[in-house]
Amino acid sequence: QVQLVESGGGLVQAGGSLRLSCAFSMRTSNIYTMGWLRQAPGKEREFVAGIGWSGVIIYGDSVKGRFTASRDNVKNTMYLQMSNLKPGDTAVYYCAARLRGVDTTTEYPYWGQGTQVTVSS
Repeated sequence: QVQLVESGGGLVQAGGSLRLSCAFSMRTSNIYTMGWLRQAPGKEREFVAGIGWSGVIIYGDSVKGRFTASRDNVKNTMYLQMSNLKPGDTAVYYCAARLRGVDTTTEYPYWGQGTQVTVSS
């Protein structure tokens, strides 16, 4: 059974920062690729960042240079440090997991409940 729980969302002004956390629980968690994805109202789901089991990290083009993803396999927690936030970053952010390798897909079988991030101008 895979469980994912996000936290850390909220309201922030443009240019500000937030850190999201994802507590994950599954057997042999270190072999899973973990991802951050987001969805804004009326828009398609968007890839934000992915961390492979080997530690490879990739980012979506819209967040490169501003967001930093990391994972702690001892604490079973993944993080997304978001800086220089823009109103266009407003979305529900989801933590997700899968057994396939890391790429920019939004296709993940396991999802958390999501956490809202709102960036005001």
